[in-house]
Amino acid sequence: MKQLFHAAAAYLVAGLASGLYYRELTKHYEFTGSTQLAVAHTHLLTLGVIVLLIALVLEKVFTVSASPRLFRWFLWTYNAGVVLSSAMMIWHGTLTVAGQESTKMIAGIAGLGHILLTVGLVLFFVALRRRVIAAPSAAG
Repeated sequence: MKQLFHAAAAYLVAGLASGLYYRELTKHYEFTGSTQLAVAHTHLLTLGVIVLLIALVLEKVFTVSASPRLFRWFLWTYNAGVVLSSAMMIWHGTLTVAGQESTKMIAGIAGLGHILLTVGLVLFFVALRRRVIAAPSAAG
């Protein structure tokens, strides 16, 4: 549970910092167009903070980590996906604000981040399903 809490707290700091970065960078460049930076902080706050806090509650209720191998794989895969996807959004957005072209490499790496997010969520659901099925039902 501590890992989930600490990761959520780290994403809170990163999400708030990326929002500040977006505001200050666009102000410095007097940029008024659309950029990936505008949504990077909401992605960090939603995928990082909210999803992990929900996972924390589910861990408390169902002890999802009782499937330690699946849970460990979920943590590493999901967090790698959030970090990779968010980093590419910030990189792409920074290039846009600075008036530079983005590359296909950035899109490809962002795609890998999204794949990792998907795999991580599937792993979490598999671990959660095992615990939900193993839990005694309220009906008896």
